[in-house]
Amino acid sequence: MKKLVSALAALALACTLFSCGGKKAGNSGKKVVGVAMPTQSSERWINDGANMKKQLEAKGYSVDLQYAEDDVQMQVSQIENLIAKDVNCLVIAAIDSTALVNVLDQAKSKGIPVIAYDRLLMDTDAVSYYATFDNKGVGTAIAKYIEEKKELKTAKAEGRSYTIEFFMGSPDDNNALFLYNGVIEVLGQYLDNGVLKCKTGRTTFDKTCILRWSQETAQAWCENYLSGFYDNEKLDIACSAFDGFAYGIKAALEGAGYTAANWPLITGQDAELMATKNIIAGTQTMSIYKDTRLLASKCVTMVEAVLEGATPEINDRKQYNNGKLVVPSYLCTPVAVDKDNYQSVIIDGGYYTKAQLGL
Repeated sequence: MKKLVSALAALALACTLFSCGGKKAGNSGKKVVGVAMPTQSSERWINDGANMKKQLEAKGYSVDLQYAEDDVQMQVSQIENLIAKDVNCLVIAAIDSTALVNVLDQAKSKGIPVIAYDRLLMDTDAVSYYATFDNKGVGTAIAKYIEEKKELKTAKAEGRSYTIEFFMGSPDDNNALFLYNGVIEVLGQYLDNGVLKCKTGRTTFDKTCILRWSQETAQAWCENYLSGFYDNEKLDIACSAFDGFAYGIKAALEGAGYTAANWPLITGQDAELMATKNIIAGTQTMSIYKDTRLLASKCVTMVEAVLEGATPEINDRKQYNNGKLVVPSYLCTPVAVDKDNYQSVIIDGGYYTKAQLGL
């Protein structure tokens, strides 16, 4: 009898220490947040993951951070494993959200709330909130920068025109279409009136989207464009939706013999460290600065809301319909950075140091 009592006592102690029964909260007793990020091939996602982990841990949560290296099935498996561990909440930056519908149903059936991070989770009612940047606003900011720097508003009256090619985001990323729409909303009028000339004729989203945001594809496209359409006329503008594309475009231009004397205006997005160095050097004109610390903080408030019964700050309840519901969202404001303001925005803002930038 004493042995039985001792065994039961030991079992009770073990259950106390390791959260037996009900939803697990980790061996530490902390609530666990599973964070699924798409890839470590981009500096941007590394920063996102690090900021998310740091801020959630500062709030007292335990974090299980996973990267799927742009492998859709790997991300599905990682999320399945997080669900099997009974995490208390999931934060997901999807590679291809249409592939996650079934696994998100599993999360919902187990009562695990889901937050969409930067990329909207489509065709599911399992998502509670969405934290992102104003994706159409990113496209608008890129296009308005081109409009201002090339003085497009007065170009037709003054007899000026410019060649332009487009390098847009991945077709399986809902953000990419929002960005494209923002670009065309501003620049479409100039394509129509001949101020902007796209010699390849590739101006629709379907013709300009690059799967998985591939730098290599962007470089190959640009090489083909330069050799096939720009033998006798230079490219003036490369409207790129991502810093990685800008790196590929830069390599293609250098291979084609472009120099500082005829270097085109090149846009980007994310203000990666290399992109910022290129802006300083003059081989990339601008990028969209997206402070991942701010985005992470907004997402953390959403995690707190679903776990602690709080209400997060929401500034959009109309724009992001995922096919099943309009997802309550917080949209952070993108900022265009170039050689004129990188010091005040990026360095003074504490995002990169002068030493990191080689200054």
